[in-house]
Amino acid sequence: MMCAVFVANAQQRPLQSLYMFDPLLINPAYAGTQTQLSATAIYRNQWVNLEGSPQTFTATVHSGFLQNKVGLGLIMSNDVIGIHKDVSVYGIYSYKIKIDRTTTLSMGLQGGLNNFSSDYNQLHIKNPGDPKLDLGVVTKILPNVGGGLFLRHKKFFVGLSVPYLINNKLIYYSADKSFAKQRRYYYLNGGISWQISPIAQFMPSALIRFQEKAPISFDLNALVVLYKTVGLGVSLRNKNALIGLFELQLNENFHLGYAYDLTTSDLNQFSNGTHELMINYRIKIW
Repeated sequence: MMCAVFVANAQQRPLQSLYMFDPLLINPAYAGTQTQLSATAIYRNQWVNLEGSPQTFTATVHSGFLQNKVGLGLIMSNDVIGIHKDVSVYGIYSYKIKIDRTTTLSMGLQGGLNNFSSDYNQLHIKNPGDPKLDLGVVTKILPNVGGGLFLRHKKFFVGLSVPYLINNKLIYYSADKSFAKQRRYYYLNGGISWQISPIAQFMPSALIRFQEKAPISFDLNALVVLYKTVGLGVSLRNKNALIGLFELQLNENFHLGYAYDLTTSDLNQFSNGTHELMINYRIKIW
């Protein structure tokens, strides 16, 4: 046991199931894609009834400017898991090139800060005085930048992004050697829009996540929109969850969304799944 050494690799960025209704969460090039101001708030309670499980709140706002050639946006998030908290703020800029009457290529950049904090006072330590655990509250502020591309046609879209480029070191103990780092995420997503009847629109899509030092994960999504008002869908996340999706357009300004993740991994023995709620407000300002 004294000679054994193990390396653990795991997901770092929070997963969300309603990203298709707020693509700014995964691609800064989406900023200003809509001609109106769009503000979205999403709350995710992951693995309900599991102590210390992740809880994530995100808020985004963005709009197009200069005849929709430029997009500006802002992302704020608060991600909590166990005794650890990550509060971040990122500003976003995008520029659009019109390829033809129905196709636009957007290029986006984002930059901001993550404030990481760990409250070791919340731990129930069996051996008080352990210098590795008796640390009080530890905080660290880390800057990061990222970018993305987003190609949009009236019948399909394709996006590629790396929202966080810098592999920041996460070291809390100055006397220790640590290999813990933030790792880059690469997102590749795409989808089509197919009018299958006068009242129904079928919108299949997929998202592939590449994280350094972790297995590839992907989502396969299918969404049907009825009367341009109600959206019903399902997603399959490999080796993790089966997800039910719902969206409702209350009026021209407000949209509501809900997702329930049915856990398909071994965690389903301890958790009652995951709930995710969204509210979106849109208004024309130009």
